[in-house]
Amino acid sequence: MAGDGITAGRQRSRANGSAPAGGLRVERVWTTEGVHPYDEVEWERRDVVMTNWRDGSINFEQRGVEYPGFWSVNAANIVTTKYFRGAVGTADREWSLKQLIDRVVSTYRKAGEKNGYFATKADAELFDHELTWMLLHQVFSFNSPVWFNVGTKSPQQVSACFILSVDDSMDSILDWYKEEGLIFKGGSGSGVNLSRIRSSKELLSSGGTASGPVSFMRGADASAGTIKSGGATRRAAKMVILDVDHPDIEEFVTTKAREENKIRALRDAGFDMDLGGADIVSVQYQNANNSVRVSDEFMRAYEEGTDFALRGRLHGEEIERVDAKKLFRDIAQAAWECADPGMQYDDVINDWHTNPETGRITASNPCSEYMSLDDSSCNLASLNLMKFLKADGGFEVAKFVKSVEFIITAMEISISFADFPTEKIGVTTRAYRQLGIGYANIGALLMASGLPYDSEGGRGVAAAITSLMTGTAYRRSAELAGVVGAYEGYARNAEAHKRVMRKHAAANDEIKTTNTVAIEIVREATKQWQAGNKLGEKNGWRNAQASVLAPTGTIGLMMDCDTTGIEPDLALVKFKKLVGGGSMQIVNQTVPRALRSLGYPEEQVEAIVEHIADHSNVVDAPGLKPEHYAVFDCAMGERSIAPMGHVRMMAAVQPFISGAISKTVNMPETATVEEIENIHYQGWKLGLKALAIYRDNCKVGQPLSVASKKPAAVEATPAVAATAVEKVVEKVVEYRPVRKRLPKKRPSETVSFSVGGAEGYLTASSYPDDGLGEVFLKMSKQGSTLAGVMDAFSVAISIGLQYGVPLETFISKFTNMRFEPAGMTDDPDVRMAASVMDYIFRRLALDFLPYETRAELGIFTAKERAAQVQAEAAAEAAAAGVDLAGMAASAPVTAPAEVIAAAPVEAEKAVPVSVGSSTELLEVMMGHSADAPLCFTCGTKMRRAGSCYVCEGCGSTSGCS
Repeated sequence: MAGDGITAGRQRSRANGSAPAGGLRVERVWTTEGVHPYDEVEWERRDVVMTNWRDGSINFEQRGVEYPGFWSVNAANIVTTKYFRGAVGTADREWSLKQLIDRVVSTYRKAGEKNGYFATKADAELFDHELTWMLLHQVFSFNSPVWFNVGTKSPQQVSACFILSVDDSMDSILDWYKEEGLIFKGGSGSGVNLSRIRSSKELLSSGGTASGPVSFMRGADASAGTIKSGGATRRAAKMVILDVDHPDIEEFVTTKAREENKIRALRDAGFDMDLGGADIVSVQYQNANNSVRVSDEFMRAYEEGTDFALRGRLHGEEIERVDAKKLFRDIAQAAWECADPGMQYDDVINDWHTNPETGRITASNPCSEYMSLDDSSCNLASLNLMKFLKADGGFEVAKFVKSVEFIITAMEISISFADFPTEKIGVTTRAYRQLGIGYANIGALLMASGLPYDSEGGRGVAAAITSLMTGTAYRRSAELAGVVGAYEGYARNAEAHKRVMRKHAAANDEIKTTNTVAIEIVREATKQWQAGNKLGEKNGWRNAQASVLAPTGTIGLMMDCDTTGIEPDLALVKFKKLVGGGSMQIVNQTVPRALRSLGYPEEQVEAIVEHIADHSNVVDAPGLKPEHYAVFDCAMGERSIAPMGHVRMMAAVQPFISGAISKTVNMPETATVEEIENIHYQGWKLGLKALAIYRDNCKVGQPLSVASKKPAAVEATPAVAATAVEKVVEKVVEYRPVRKRLPKKRPSETVSFSVGGAEGYLTASSYPDDGLGEVFLKMSKQGSTLAGVMDAFSVAISIGLQYGVPLETFISKFTNMRFEPAGMTDDPDVRMAASVMDYIFRRLALDFLPYETRAELGIFTAKERAAQVQAEAAAEAAAAGVDLAGMAASAPVTAPAEVIAAAPVEAEKAVPVSVGSSTELLEVMMGHSADAPLCFTCGTKMRRAGSCYVCEGCGSTSGCS
């Protein structure tokens, strides 16, 4: 079928008077004539051993794998465990990076030769070598399905992103369930717009009332959850979209927020609501990202404060009118509570649509970067931008252009042999041939160049590179159309496609930058758009879409990228895996390069790097000019990039992307609903296609806290002040702590515990007046290193207590300390612990501190948390005028009355924490990722990559890669 499409393309080309050029001629860029890419590097053998995070047992082991010496341990581990094919321990198992690259590249080369993409066999061989060199040296990577499937006996699925469709019929809805399941089974994700399904406010042909799309979401959510837990390489990723004029939009908006409230209530009542917990399955709608598709009409109604019509799906009649401002505020409120729904801007999306005659763009993939026709797919590939940064700060413009040519050609070739999960998707994809070239490491490149991420200069460079990438991609697509024909759907959409190309070129002319590097890039981008559009007028284009900005989760780690997708650096300090096992904390290597770019001498570079290693930030770094602080701003830490900084960066590059951008705008926990509403509004004003926000810790039921009351200040009268001075002058008294030993016979209690599968015993002894004075900890066998360390730690804590160090001081220092083992415990009052130390001191707090002190520390028993939730519900009900007397009688309060009285109705905002050391800084920063999910594969805490999560331990992702 693929061959027929190419033949038809050639026939159309001849009919239009532009005969095929006889294949592409390939120029040498990266390779050396007469030398195979593999012979240019030093290879080494390594052992890849992955251990279980709970008990240290080995869950993956392959010894003697072969990699270039410059590949990091992390990249080699991820590629070995994720992408090598064949059963481990058998002769069929791949054991070298050479085998993996050859398996993929040889398939692309053969398909290219078979389908007439190359002028000669020599061109095909050179293409093979250039592609091999680029993959070997981590210049770019295909998306994960290519590494999973190409060159194997499995179906040759190359796409990571899918868009489905569903109509207003039960057959179509059941087909949707089935098609989603097939996509999830293959480890990919899909998105769908449910707006064609009639609302719960409309009638069925039988006379009954329709269920509405939200009800059908339950079935799809359960299906995704089941397949996710069935052993796929990563969790099922899906997107559900509803148009803002759908009569069920208000129910859709609040769906996930209501479920998050349920999670909090059930967890506080003692149910196991942690990730993978026994009771979490009772909560619905957790397997999808939700987005509202808003129109310009709605946004104008929001601006003007007018009503907006919700329309029926059958005949388009008006069902009711709603206050546009209230609905927009409800969307922001729900996003504040649980990060869903996101926003998609319908008119902007379709204004840049190259195929409007075929149909509107109604949906996206789960991460919102691929937006195209219903029942279509897109295969992705991403460039590592740091490979094009010159030592002098320049950019390898010529090599970048040629690299884009190679990648687009390879991606286009893959459609000729690719398999698809459904026939409808296969037909659409072969007819429109959507591609998604993108990049990673823009954050690292900007920092290394001495440019702040949130600056006009940084945005200018990012826009220039993006424009050059997409302009080159479409120019090569026009050349491919001259060789193998334009895409089948081009003829009916020719005028629209050319209009969008002119829009891209016009946006390129509007890039503003004074940076000399950016000026050079924009100059070349202008040439590419001009040449491509001129060639496209003659040949058409081979691909309806060319570029997206994906999250680059697993493949970003494969390429050893410091930053993923369009993201800035996460933090200035990271952990590096070591060959012999373990890890070490290092300052990002981008930092010293940036300092040298800014002109700092080597001595100052070393001093500043040492300061960052100690403090994790650049504030007050010796010799660093304050005006350069912004260069080192990151997504997290002492100097984090403001939310609008992220939005402005997205807006700078969006006009040069065929699809959209996978990125979540991170906001602090203190962000207000009004601030989120403004971010959503600014996204529309700045011309974004999609926007998602994430407020720190919004998906975790935080324990309610009581702010401590400050003692009234004593008025310093002149007499008092004089007396104080006189006393100081008379005598300086030096106070020393006195040790108060416990009596020979003292009360004690022993608690057995289990944290993440590691078992131990805690014995706490008290003074006769019931104050804690001694702690003994028992873990591991007597004589082992761990047992000795725990004994020494117990003695240190005990002596500190006997010298008068308050127990709450130890608790504030050791709770939230994170290291393995960590995870679930067998204690109903402390369901999850970040480490053994975290558990021990939480348990001591619960046993020995009064409620008021624990409330300040945010530590409560399960009963107290339940009482607080009930008190909050009662207060809300009272405000609403609801009588809960009957409910109270049927569900009596089990916590003490004084606890309920002390429980606040609203948690007060946290007081800013002053940071005096790197240890305290670490304590403060760790809270930013506290609600990231645990990896399903290895159990490590994941981090955000675009709109998804990525595990830096094993490379698993929750979306596209």
